[in-house]
Amino acid sequence: MVRFFNALGAPLLSFSQYLGELVLLAAETFRSIFTHKLRWKLFLNQVVEIGLLSQVLVIITGGFTGAVFSAQAFFQFNKLGMGSAVGAVVSVSLCRELAPVLTALMVAGRVGAAMSAEIGTMKVTEQIDALRALAVYPIDYLVVPRTLAMMLSMPLLVAECIAFGILAGYFVAVYLLDVNGPYYVENMVRWTRPKDITMALTKAFVFALLIVFISCQKGLTAREGAVGVGRATTEAVVNASLAVLIVNFFLTMGLNIIFPAGHQ
Repeated sequence: MVRFFNALGAPLLSFSQYLGELVLLAAETFRSIFTHKLRWKLFLNQVVEIGLLSQVLVIITGGFTGAVFSAQAFFQFNKLGMGSAVGAVVSVSLCRELAPVLTALMVAGRVGAAMSAEIGTMKVTEQIDALRALAVYPIDYLVVPRTLAMMLSMPLLVAECIAFGILAGYFVAVYLLDVNGPYYVENMVRWTRPKDITMALTKAFVFALLIVFISCQKGLTAREGAVGVGRATTEAVVNASLAVLIVNFFLTMGLNIIFPAGHQ
């Protein structure tokens, strides 16, 4: 019995400690945002790294997701004589679920890994200790620019993913599957409300915070040289991806109360 509780308690304590470290990192980051001067050069460099260089990945993800979802929806709806309703289904699905989650997963794999690897390498090579010796606050220098850049870039990337997903879905439905174009667009505009876009951008903002804090925390706690950096990078991507999927469920349930689907 003692072994059972030890086996059960150790992971719970480790998880609680991990959550505590994330909360402390977030608190220190936001305190630094409001109390220290922003390093604009670092911030703009991170905007380029996170936002600009992720565009191709997001465009491909959104385009092919919209295309395949449009085709699958048509194959089912056409049996009921509702082929022109595909536009509404694709648009609302992209806004409320597909675009925020898939974009976050892609960014977690690309940007989250890079953040964790870069900061982890600085940690194991004692560059972070050198920053402290030079009276430079590591959170202010390393985490704040990445956090602000992620908060700015992620909603824009999600909006871009939605746009290209809708365009690809329209192309597949109208030009490949012979759906009536005006009816497709009319249904899409009718059933896609501003609250659907607001829901997408809200999710994007939350996912941005999850990815940046999980990735930076793993980098700041990396140990054991190159092996530790590799482990931290893997854990950052896995943990960020799982966090996005888990938090997405609770966000969907909560935001659906604030932004109900349809014309309510």
